[in-house]
Amino acid sequence: MPNKLKVGVIGVGALGQWHARIYSEFPDVEFVGVYDTNPERAAEIAAKYHTRAFASLADLAGAAEAVSVVVPTDRHFDVFNQLLPFGLHLLMEKPIASTTDEAERMVAAANARNLVLQVGHVERFNPVLKFLEENLTQPRFIEVIRLAPFPPPRPGGPPRGTEVSVVLDLMIHDLEIILHIVGSPVREIHAVGVPVLSTTEDIANVRLAFENGCVANVTASRISQERMRKIRVFQPDTYVSLDYMNQTGQLCRMTPAGIAAEAVPITKGEPLALELASFVACARDRRDPLVTASHASKALDLAVAICRHIRERPS
Repeated sequence: MPNKLKVGVIGVGALGQWHARIYSEFPDVEFVGVYDTNPERAAEIAAKYHTRAFASLADLAGAAEAVSVVVPTDRHFDVFNQLLPFGLHLLMEKPIASTTDEAERMVAAANARNLVLQVGHVERFNPVLKFLEENLTQPRFIEVIRLAPFPPPRPGGPPRGTEVSVVLDLMIHDLEIILHIVGSPVREIHAVGVPVLSTTEDIANVRLAFENGCVANVTASRISQERMRKIRVFQPDTYVSLDYMNQTGQLCRMTPAGIAAEAVPITKGEPLALELASFVACARDRRDPLVTASHASKALDLAVAICRHIRERPS
């Protein structure tokens, strides 16, 4: 295709490798290459997807128009600043940064240069969320559970994601979605969490009360023996239960004959592929992504507030 967007990937570890695979399959993308601090890993992924392994971040940036940044959270701000002079459109994996100050500075810098800065809150592209959005009227109570096994060891660094609390690593997906669907400021936070296998919280639970009366109860764990990603939303006369992982769900309504349950009609899809396709389109057209840096920054603000609550008010 003419005018293909030149895209690269920085960081091709456990998640970045899938960014590379998907970009290599897009007909409207010229997948220019990858960069990783581990040259052997970069060469392996480049060979697998028939592209180039660059020797430096700057070399890749000079060859691309847009990149996915899939590096540890505590490296986001530094990598962002290294890329900024190149004027690239960025998909920054979530959370946007380690601190609210870093996030605010990233948002301001991207806006000043009219650059797309999308953040990888991939569940927003999960087909189950589209159904939820279409059937929301007045959410009153939300319950979310997100469980994952502890990540495997990583050479030269802590296990993936454990450089930050599980609140920033996993729960932030659900915090961003809850802020999106509730549409009201948080009034009150009650949270508990403990480190178990890392130096930060590995399991956490938070109860959020919103100014419009909605309440959300959110649990996240990265020390589970099972995987689970589910959300339940209760509103007047309706209850929706959705499984992000299996892309299934059930809708229950009050009828004159009692409660009627029906399976949710969902057209399944690969959320990461949908997210990256949207990023490519936004970068090409210079339009706002579904999850802007400002949206992600607000989710980070809430996640940081939850972590602060956990540490200042231990149970």
